Parts: sequence; structure tokens; C-alpha cells
Amino acid sequence: MRNLVYRLYEGRLERELDKSNIPQHIAVMLDGNRRWAGKKNGSKAKAGHVAGAQKIFDFLSWCDGLQVPVITLYLLSTENLKKRDTEELKDLLVILTGLAQEMVRRGNWKLRLVGDRSSLPPSFLEALEQSELASRDTKGAQVNLAIGYGGRQEITDAMRSIVKDSISHGSDLEKLAESLTPELIAKHLYTSDQPDPDLIIRTSGEQRLSGFLLWQSSNSELYFEEALWPDFRRVDFLRAIRAFARRHRRFGA
Repeated sequence: MRNLVYRLYEGRLERELDKSNIPQHIAVMLDGNRRWAGKKNGSKAKAGHVAGAQKIFDFLSWCDGLQVPVITLYLLSTENLKKRDTEELKDLLVILTGLAQEMVRRGNWKLRLVGDRSSLPPSFLEALEQSELASRDTKGAQVNLAIGYGGRQEITDAMRSIVKDSISHGSDLEKLAESLTPELIAKHLYTSDQPDPDLIIRTSGEQRLSGFLLWQSSNSELYFEEALWPDFRRVDFLRAIRAFARRHRRFGA
């Protein structure tokens, strides 16, 4: 009976959606995997990360159903790389490698790795870049895998890239200073040539960005969901899209 009620509610939510006002870029902070595992008779974090990885395919299918062209998944932060114990991090790297490879196998999405590549273990980075390359001709949605990602690091890397380009062209500091614009910085971000996210979803009840897409999120709508990521349902997704469509977006105000 409960499943029937949810299906009916899903159908109503979908019918109510304004299909002309669907986000063109959805970013999601997949939070709560470890807590989810802890609630399952004290399971190890690995169980939560596995469940979270499987939920991603549901999420991507929901986005595909609404023809969302760009999706960013926050999978591993620069802080996670430093703080998590070795066993959990090793498990997570294996899970993320398998996730990227399975996404390629399904052939529905074009992958881009967004993050500080120099911070990733070489063999892990190589596997991710192979998946990225293998998906480059895919016609489906662009899916950004934010791995080894930190918003401050991204802006730092962008500025470093601009400085290096300026030096290579023989420009002095005064010319460099005059050339700096928001548009130039955006061109050197990990997400260059992509639209900024219209909607950022964070699960697990936390209400902060935690360094996620600091530059790109200046005009993003934020949606915070209480459910832990592995428990995130299509109903929750549709409610987030409905909330987005009902907001009157005031860019810069």
C-alpha cells in the first residue's frame, strides 16, 4: 500500500512539473553514505559507499527522464583524501573506479573528471582518465565527477593557469592585472565551457556547501534534503525540481 501511495504521489508531482523550467545543470552533494551504513547494524562505511554508488544510476536516470544536459556529482573532496582512514579511502577509490567504468559500459553519459588531478593516486587517476576518454564521444548528458575536488583549490588552480598563460605570452604583471575578468577566470575553471549549476541538491540534512562549486554557485538555487543519499527517492528528486520551478530567481539580488 505504501509503495502504491508513493507511485501515485510521484505521478502527481511529475504532472505538476513545468517542463519549460527544468534545470539545465544539476549538481548534487551525495551526503550521508557513512551514516546510512552505521544505521544498518553498524555496517562498515564501505557498505554505505556501495549503496551510494548504486543510487547514482537511479539519479542519473531521473535526470535523463527530464533531459537535464549537465550533472555534477560531488564524490570525493580534497579534505576526504586527507582525513579518511586508509582502509575506507582504499575501498572508496575502488568503488569510484568501478562506478566510472560502469557508467562507460552503460554508454549513456559523457564523463568529465573535475578536481585536482595531482592530488589523486596515480593508478586511480589513470583509471578515471581512461573512463573519461572512453566516454568522450557519448551523446548523452555531461556528467562531471567531482573527485579530489575543493572549491578553493579550483579557484587557485584557475589563477595559476592564468598566470602561466600570461607568462608564456610575455605579458607583464600590469597587463595580467588588467586582463583579469570574471569571464577569464571562469574559462580556467574545471567546469570551463559549461553552464553554472541552476540547482544544487545536498542530502542528509546538512545545510552548507562545504566548498562545493564556490565560484559557479553564486546564482544557484539550493535544496537541502533530509534523506541520506542511499535513501534518496525519485519522490525526493521530483520535489526538488518542483521547488526549483516555483522559485523566482533573482540573479545578483
